[in-house]
Amino acid sequence: MFELIFCSLLTVLPDYLIRRYGQGKRIGYEITLYSVWYELRYGIVTCLMLTVSLITLIFYYHPTATSAVSAFRTVPILPEGIGRVEETFVPLGLESEVKAGDKLFTLDSSRQEADVVTAKQRIAEVQGEIALAQGELSVATAQVEQAEALLKQAQDELDTKQELYDRNANVVSERDLEKLQNTVAARQGSLKAAQANQALVETKINVSLPASLDSAEAQLEEAEVELEKMTLYAGFDGTVSQFTLRPGDIVNPMMRPAGVLIPEDAQNEKILAGFGQIEAQVIKPGMVAEAFCAAVPFKVIPLVISEVQTQIASGQVSTGSQLFDTNQAVKPASITTILLPLYEGGLEELPPGANCIVNAYTSNHDRLTSGEPLGTGQFIFLHAVDTVGLVHAMLLRIQALLFPVQHLVLSGH
Repeated sequence: MFELIFCSLLTVLPDYLIRRYGQGKRIGYEITLYSVWYELRYGIVTCLMLTVSLITLIFYYHPTATSAVSAFRTVPILPEGIGRVEETFVPLGLESEVKAGDKLFTLDSSRQEADVVTAKQRIAEVQGEIALAQGELSVATAQVEQAEALLKQAQDELDTKQELYDRNANVVSERDLEKLQNTVAARQGSLKAAQANQALVETKINVSLPASLDSAEAQLEEAEVELEKMTLYAGFDGTVSQFTLRPGDIVNPMMRPAGVLIPEDAQNEKILAGFGQIEAQVIKPGMVAEAFCAAVPFKVIPLVISEVQTQIASGQVSTGSQLFDTNQAVKPASITTILLPLYEGGLEELPPGANCIVNAYTSNHDRLTSGEPLGTGQFIFLHAVDTVGLVHAMLLRIQALLFPVQHLVLSGH
């Protein structure tokens, strides 16, 4: 309507003034309801053409996104396994503020506590085996010393008999020498067996039992970790929303989360807006934008487009049991953009999740002032594009002014 009124001032009104004062035709006489088309045909046709052109120019170079939302991140509160709630630490309510490290709830940990006790008993058992092996090592060392002493005694006797035999063969018989030689060999075998037993006990003490102890300690650490998992803590500062969990409830990470945790630093940060695909060549990062949100009436929020998603969601193909059919993408998806406040704290009053209407404005100021050689027509066109953005900004402010009246009075709610 605003565009039509503006264009009529440039077309219909001059045509009427020419007819009235140049040709002397008067409304109600020569210009009637039946002859107005013939009399003002040039102004009316030009007005319609100019209006359509102006509306097209405004909405193409200064697009509007009606599907915009103040986005925020949520983190589901989920344990790593299924369990029954034993105790909760968050009060019942829609929202509760928590700090990083605060307890949220605990699950029944009877099995995990039993695993911890079992792991501790296993450590005590291995430590007992180590103490027992120390005693076995003492016995094996004594056996080695005993075998060495017996071997030395037998060797001394053999050496003595051998010396006597060498001096006088009639004093010692060969049979006695053979017996002593066999005794020495047997004592050497006993010594080797004792030494092998000693080495075995030392290996048990130095290698086998420490490995068993390390394994038992690792099992204890694993059991303690599993026990700690039965208590859920807040990983960061934020707000627990709609926490209705109570003792006795079953929590399943696949089917039933315990609630939602909204990080403190993930709110009032950005607005997500979806523009039509026809604006794909116009929407660029760095464009200035404005938003009107129902949650903060009578206020227009200045924004800037920080990111533009290059992919359009309706064309995505994912692995599945059926082939992708283009007829399934009936509704054209929009171009997703992220908008940040132009000034610090610009979104502080906006509740997270609020719906908004966003206008983005094309600016050719840098191009016009860069010294780039432009033709006269192009120079005028770029100035016209920047100028008509004022119309869209006025329309957004009119919407902001009229929205409370339309919603509270004229909607009939």
